[in-house]
Amino acid sequence: MIAANNPKLTSWIAVPADSDFPIQNLPFGIIKKGDNTPKAASIIGDQVINLDALHQLGYFSSITLPEGIFNHHTLNGFIALGKSTTNAVRERLSEIFQKDNAELRDNAEGKSSVLTPVGEVDLLMPVHVGDYTDFYSSEQHATNVGTMFRDPDNALLPNWKHIPVGYHGRASSIVVSGTDLRRPKGQTMEPEASKPSFGPTKRLDFELEMAFVTGKVNELGNSITPDEADEYIFGFTLFNDWSARDIQKWEYVPLGPFLAKNFGSSISPWIVTMEALEPFKVAGPVQEPEVLPYLKYTGKSHFDINLEVFIQPEGSTETCVARSNFRHMYWNVRQQLAHHTVNGCNINVGDMYASGTISGPTPDAYGSMLELAWKGTKPLMMPDGTERKFIHDGDEVTMRGYGEKDGVRIGFGEVRTKILPAK
Repeated sequence: MIAANNPKLTSWIAVPADSDFPIQNLPFGIIKKGDNTPKAASIIGDQVINLDALHQLGYFSSITLPEGIFNHHTLNGFIALGKSTTNAVRERLSEIFQKDNAELRDNAEGKSSVLTPVGEVDLLMPVHVGDYTDFYSSEQHATNVGTMFRDPDNALLPNWKHIPVGYHGRASSIVVSGTDLRRPKGQTMEPEASKPSFGPTKRLDFELEMAFVTGKVNELGNSITPDEADEYIFGFTLFNDWSARDIQKWEYVPLGPFLAKNFGSSISPWIVTMEALEPFKVAGPVQEPEVLPYLKYTGKSHFDINLEVFIQPEGSTETCVARSNFRHMYWNVRQQLAHHTVNGCNINVGDMYASGTISGPTPDAYGSMLELAWKGTKPLMMPDGTERKFIHDGDEVTMRGYGEKDGVRIGFGEVRTKILPAK
C-alpha cells in the first residue's frame, strides 16, 4: 500500500464528510490569492495548502527541490521533476498534516502563511497544455451515436474494437472550471435545406469525460507500452468536451470535427495523482476480438469513479441529468497512451488526453445531451418547467466525480461552466 493512501489516516485539518479532499487525496493545483503571484498548492477539506510557503519554511528539506519550484503559473516544472520527487512531496504532505503531527499544527505563524480557505483564492489552470488529444473510447457512447446516425445493426465502425480511436484537438481553448464560454458560430446544414447557413449553434452539447496529464517525455521515434504507461501518467482531471452537434454534422466529413470542438473544453482545477487513485483500480471489460500485442496489458487499468452531470438554468436550481462511471470505458488509459505513441509520436509534460464521452449501459448514464435527449426526441425537464434538448444560453453545466472505498472518498472537485450568448 502507498503510505499516503492508508484509509486509517486522519488530519488535524477538519474534513467535511462529503469532501472530495481528505488527507488521502492531496491533489495538485495552482492558486492565486488577491494580487499575489500564482503558487502551486494542494488541498485538504476546505483549506488550500500553499506549497511555496511550506517549501520556504523548510518543511520539504528532506526532498531535493529546486528553489522556487512552487512559485510558478503552472505545475509543469514540478511535474517534470519525475514521480520519485512528486510522490515524495505527496508523502511528505501526508506526514505534515496527519492528526498527531505537531510540527505545523502547533505553529500558528506557519499555519497562517500556509493555509487559506478555498473560498478566498482563485483556482487557475493547473498546467500549460501543449498538446491535447481526444479519444472515443466508450462502447456505449459509440454505439448510441452509430445507432442514431448510421445503421443500428452496424453501429460501430469496423476499426472501433481494434484501435482506440482519437484525434488531435485544440489545446489553447482548454479552460479551467468557472470560465464562461460563448455559444459558438459556424456553418450548419438544416434538414431539407439546399445550402448551408451561418449562425450560432442550435445544438450545443456537453460531453462527460475524464482526462489524464502526462508527466514524462518520450523521445521522438520511441513508443510507450501499456505496462509502462503508469510511469508517464501523472494524474487526472474532470473534462467537459463541449460540442456543437449541428456544426459537427456538417463539417466532420472527411477530416473530423473542427469548429464544433475547438471553441472550448473545460477542466476541473485539481489534478488527482495516479497514485491517489490506486485503490479505485478495477478490471476492464473482456475485449473481443483480442487486441493486437502492442495493446495488451497486465493488471487492473480501469477506475471506479462515479461521475455526475448537473444543469442549472439561469435563475433556477440545478438538476442531475446523468450519472455514469469511468469504469464504463472499453479502451483504458494505458491502451490509449500506447496507441498514441506506437508510431513514435513524442509526448510532453502537461499534455492532456481526454477519454471521450463516458456513457453507461442505461439511459440515465449517458454522457451527452445528444444521447440523453436522443437527438432531441426525448427532451429533459428542468425544475423551472422548461425542457432541454440541448444546452441553452444562461445554462450552467457542472460535472462532479469521486471514488469511494473503505470509508475514503477521493474526488476531483467540480468543473462548472456557464454558457453565454454568441457574440
